Amino acid sequence: MRYAHRDLFWSIAALVALGSIGGTLACAATFYVAPGGSDGNPGTAGQPWATLQHAANSGNAGDTVLVQPGTYAGAKFSRSGTLGAPITFHAEPGVVIDAPGPLNTNSDNLWIRNANDVVLEGFEVSGAPRAGIAIQGESAAPATGNVVRDCFSHHNGRWGIFTAYAQNLVIEDNETSSSGTEHGIYVSNSADNPVIRGNVSHHNHASGIQINADPRLAGDKIITNALVEANIVYENGLGGAAGINLASVRNSIVRNNLLYANHASGIAGWDDGAGRKWGTKNNKFLNNTIVMAADGRFALSLKNGSSGNVVENNIIFHPGSQGSIEIDRSSRSGFISDDNVVVNRFSLDGRFITFAQWRAKGYDAHSILATSLDALFVNVAADDYHLKSGSPAIDAGIAVPEVTDDLEGRTRPQGAGYDIGAYESP
Repeated sequence: MRYAHRDLFWSIAALVALGSIGGTLACAATFYVAPGGSDGNPGTAGQPWATLQHAANSGNAGDTVLVQPGTYAGAKFSRSGTLGAPITFHAEPGVVIDAPGPLNTNSDNLWIRNANDVVLEGFEVSGAPRAGIAIQGESAAPATGNVVRDCFSHHNGRWGIFTAYAQNLVIEDNETSSSGTEHGIYVSNSADNPVIRGNVSHHNHASGIQINADPRLAGDKIITNALVEANIVYENGLGGAAGINLASVRNSIVRNNLLYANHASGIAGWDDGAGRKWGTKNNKFLNNTIVMAADGRFALSLKNGSSGNVVENNIIFHPGSQGSIEIDRSSRSGFISDDNVVVNRFSLDGRFITFAQWRAKGYDAHSILATSLDALFVNVAADDYHLKSGSPAIDAGIAVPEVTDDLEGRTRPQGAGYDIGAYESP
């Protein structure tokens, strides 16, 4: 009975949100948007609306808007749902958003602005001058609880998905590709608790996934409690920036991600040039598979005050002239690295050293030195990074409480021990 009062509070809050206290039950509605509709219609299946903007202006907490196949201009979403009763905009297969909405002064196609608990799912978005999908709040009033799910955002001018001052955010199961000047997914400004899960981000000019608290701007200048998991990130970075790029990110988990053929760094933690106090600190990098392009930088880079980080159970492979991990003096405090698969090249304070020299510094005592990708994976030529039978990564990891399954949701362990890397061998 210790928490009975709290449970009662949340039960009452849930009923209030549904409109069942102090009046009749406020029933959530379903509306429709379709080519050939009219914004003068009631928005029913038989008499749908014509524009996404009219739907965005009309929805209330708990409502669902079903968008029928067709090509549309985008919209600005300024109306909020509530916790547990979001406003959901669901696109059926064949919905394409190819231009900004009439109110989108920022040149993004789909734009959630100063609104909370809005769900965008299923949209194909392309051709935006800036971001295909954007979510923006204010430093003193972040946008909260928004979700972008199952969208395909490609060939946009700057970003696939962009957020600013957006906390308790979920970006999951999207594909972002071919961003013209920057990133596939970009979570920016001070905004805690983002979840970036199950996305595929590829062929973007800069990062596949960037999380940057922008420490020179307003807010507390850090992002805490991020979860970056089960993403596949490849062929990014020809214009610079890591496959997963983190600036001023703290107390977060990066796990079960597959990165390959990225042309800058693999995963990087730094301070965005704002000074070492704003480094990427106290994070855990667990069970990732990072295989670099031959022209890429180091597979894992921690610099500029990025201290207190833990690196365990990762495959960190570079086939070219760079290596597994680079770290500078300002980032070594509290740094733990072990039980990884690595190559015979590291960097300490800008100086190349061997695996033996790296171990002599107290790192990776139980890690495995790998010399061949073919010994690790099923089919590198086909970009199949599952562990092959007999791979030295099988059963060679350690149990970590933050990792209970793999990139595909398979329970760990399957064998005598935990596998190293993003995939658990069945």
